[in-house]
Amino acid sequence: MNPMQLVDSHCHLDFPELHGALPQLIERMTAANVGWALCAGVTLERFPVVVEIARSYPNIFAAVGVHPDTDEEQAEEPSVERLVELADDPKVIAIGETGLDYYRLTGDLEWQRERFRTHIRAARKCHKPLIIHTRSASGDTLRLLREEEGGAVGGIFHCFTEDMDTARAALDLGFHISFSGIVTFKNAKALKEVAAFVPLDRILIETDAPYLAPVPHRGRTNEPSYVLHVAEEISRLRNIPLEKVGAATTANFFRLFPTALDATHA
Repeated sequence: MNPMQLVDSHCHLDFPELHGALPQLIERMTAANVGWALCAGVTLERFPVVVEIARSYPNIFAAVGVHPDTDEEQAEEPSVERLVELADDPKVIAIGETGLDYYRLTGDLEWQRERFRTHIRAARKCHKPLIIHTRSASGDTLRLLREEEGGAVGGIFHCFTEDMDTARAALDLGFHISFSGIVTFKNAKALKEVAAFVPLDRILIETDAPYLAPVPHRGRTNEPSYVLHVAEEISRLRNIPLEKVGAATTANFFRLFPTALDATHA
């Protein structure tokens, strides 16, 4: 394995901004030494497209889940059994994205917490790691992970934007922390401190494409090839060679998802 083959640990290649240009995106990934990408599901309705992309490209993996922002009345609500069934595919290496998001939604959000519990239980049942989304809800996210023993399967706090205390708690639960293009933004001082703090063997990098393009592409449609800029920023913040960041984050990904290399031949 080339140590400078990076992994985009979270993107949405099924979204319309990217789906129509997949061959070109894959070519640009290769040119940027981005060897693999994980395409995370956000609804069950769209999951067939997600898994078809993963099956069509040996270096693309899939995760199955329902995003916490997805309105409970506008999409199929997952059950443990349904998630486990959909995860029974060699290209599906994770459950998610899932978690809690109190930023946009108000009122009684118990349905969101129950959905999160369902995903944790499914992950434990099928022994696949979790892809965690948390926004303005870190306390409840950590509480439910503890109550449901989510640390037994571990996973990723993706697109991390929380504070140092949340990072420490996530690490204590056995989770990895993934940084997106946000870490390259000039005003992300606190996040840069977290990126310098997290142990190198627990860091992942991502784009969350098509969103959150890193500097110098900020404001444009994001894509997996841009994860190189996230790696460069981690290198700068930690004062270590880019090659060391690449080697560590790629090794971390395949250690967390041990079936992923086998899935490249599925």
